[in-house]
Amino acid sequence: MPLQYPFSAVLGCAADALDDLGLSLVLTAVSPRIGGVLVRGEKGTAKSTAVRALAAVLPPIDVHTGDRFSADPADPDASSPDGPFAPGTARTTRPVRLVELPVGTTEDRVLGSLHLERALSHGKVEYEPGLLARAHRGILYVDEVNLLHDHLVDLLLDAAASGRVGVERDGVSVEHDARFVLIGTMNPEEGELRPQLLDRFGLTVEVAAPRDPALRAEVVRRRLGFDADPASFLARHQPAEQALRDRIGAARERLDAVRLTEAALLKIAEVCAAFEVDGMRADLVTARTAVAHAAWEGRDEVLRADIRRAALLTLPHRRRRNPFDAPGLDEELLDSVLGDEDPAPEPPPPPTPPDGDGPGRPEDAPGTDGAGEDTGAPSGGGASQPSGTAPVTAAAPYRPRLLTARGVGPGAAGRRSRALSDTGRRIGAAAPASAEGAGLHLVETLRAAATRQAARGRADAADGRIRLRAEDLRTAVREGREANLVLFCVDASGSMAARRRMKQVKTAVLSLLLDAYRRRDKVGLITFRGRRAELLLPPTHSVDVAAARLDRLPAGGRTPLAEGLLEAARVLNRERLRDPRLRSLLVVVTDGRATDGADAVARSLRAADHLAALDVTTTVVDSESGPLRLGLAARLAVRLRAEHLPVAEVSADTLAGAVRLRTTSTGAA
Repeated sequence: MPLQYPFSAVLGCAADALDDLGLSLVLTAVSPRIGGVLVRGEKGTAKSTAVRALAAVLPPIDVHTGDRFSADPADPDASSPDGPFAPGTARTTRPVRLVELPVGTTEDRVLGSLHLERALSHGKVEYEPGLLARAHRGILYVDEVNLLHDHLVDLLLDAAASGRVGVERDGVSVEHDARFVLIGTMNPEEGELRPQLLDRFGLTVEVAAPRDPALRAEVVRRRLGFDADPASFLARHQPAEQALRDRIGAARERLDAVRLTEAALLKIAEVCAAFEVDGMRADLVTARTAVAHAAWEGRDEVLRADIRRAALLTLPHRRRRNPFDAPGLDEELLDSVLGDEDPAPEPPPPPTPPDGDGPGRPEDAPGTDGAGEDTGAPSGGGASQPSGTAPVTAAAPYRPRLLTARGVGPGAAGRRSRALSDTGRRIGAAAPASAEGAGLHLVETLRAAATRQAARGRADAADGRIRLRAEDLRTAVREGREANLVLFCVDASGSMAARRRMKQVKTAVLSLLLDAYRRRDKVGLITFRGRRAELLLPPTHSVDVAAARLDRLPAGGRTPLAEGLLEAARVLNRERLRDPRLRSLLVVVTDGRATDGADAVARSLRAADHLAALDVTTTVVDSESGPLRLGLAARLAVRLRAEHLPVAEVSADTLAGAVRLRTTSTGAA
């Protein structure tokens, strides 16, 4: 097994110099009931390295020998489906596990399910533990958590909050403990988590690569030292690793004794109210984090510093009203609410405390290292803005009605159109397309094998095992929802530069971007102006980047319509090859005035014929206005086999409606 890069060697993760990343990981290890950590940041910022190294600095745990569910022998209330265990049962001390959950996993793998081999061979109903059972009292790590199916993220967060997992399926009824440190990492450029899921993570940290050359050099120096001689590198950092391990263990033991006074609790409520966070989860998580921070610092009472540090980790992602809001927290407002003094101390308790619960714990800059990833700043984007031009700003986005493709698609994971997928309601069963077909359907498999038992030499039930063959296997056919690619091809020439017209276009596109974010779609943006077309935004799930590019979109110059259509054809072809399951919708916003040469109109119509051959559902929004109308946009729509929508029927509310109308009436290619 390869040696793991040490946690204390990650820049910002030493016990005496923890940054937000290191502190958030340590605090959720001290108090798993905080609810886990979401680490957001660009590629190459040691997110995965720090998480994988955390397990090594956690104190080892005792388990019953042979217990697959890792029940705590010292906890009289702990139970295990493999138990009960007699008082003298052998015990084993082992390191804390780091369990990685693959993005493409299934619900059965997460929760556990019927042990298929023993059911088929011996007719026994036996439970096979899932990843949550294996992660009990350890760390459950999900890399690229933003790409995980939403229902699986909900399942993980529910288990992390309750500490229990119940399984009722396939004749199995099992309940077991599942208390673990949940950590997810993600790159926002690859798509965002829904706000509802963001709120379910206890802590969220934004990380970025250091810009100081000295720090960057130190990162490289450490990584080169580890690669050259891992054993010696680990030996040098062993004292620091042990110090972290001891301090985490001491903080865990101190946790129950930390006092959260009424004054401190009221101050936490004031902070959460000042930042207008929704619901009560923020107050509860901030209280738990402040208590854990006090325990980590060796204090027996929560102080102002604990509340402040907790708020910086628990509130930034909860104050985002929509994905276009910038993350972060107004520290001046935070300091103003907290004041300059610590909360009033709690009066000493009487010698004999009364029955019942008294005040106490509630019941229930970024680190990087040489992790083998390239470190760098996210690339800038957006069209260059000519001197003297100012892009028009979109109005507040509105919520468009559901846009769906007609029929049933092949099932790119998402939440929009009907599709055959790995999740959703079962509508039948079929032979798997390959030996790795997912979602094996036990009943249909046995039914397919039943009529062939005599031909395979099995006379009756006394013959023993059911005789299965590969041709008997059946997988569940499920209907769920899929994502789509919505590609906008927008005329940004001088004839579109009227502020009201461009404001309508930008607002509609921004609204569809927000809807696409909620439904896990991809969105792309092509603009054409001057003498060329530009793919301003390659198809992406990142609404932050999309909104920024759209906001900086200027207008002016000639109208190279043909170039815009040809660029759209190239993008659609490339995306179809990249992901054949992702159906596309093209929205062309133009006044039809091709003005980039004497043969501009003819070239535009030829480009339309080329694009139409791709059989992609298209809507042409005709923005032509004025007393003299050439009708080119209408001719363009005919050549594209597209829906034509005159400008008189377009407003900030009806552009999205035009897309919905076209999608539901003709379907998406």
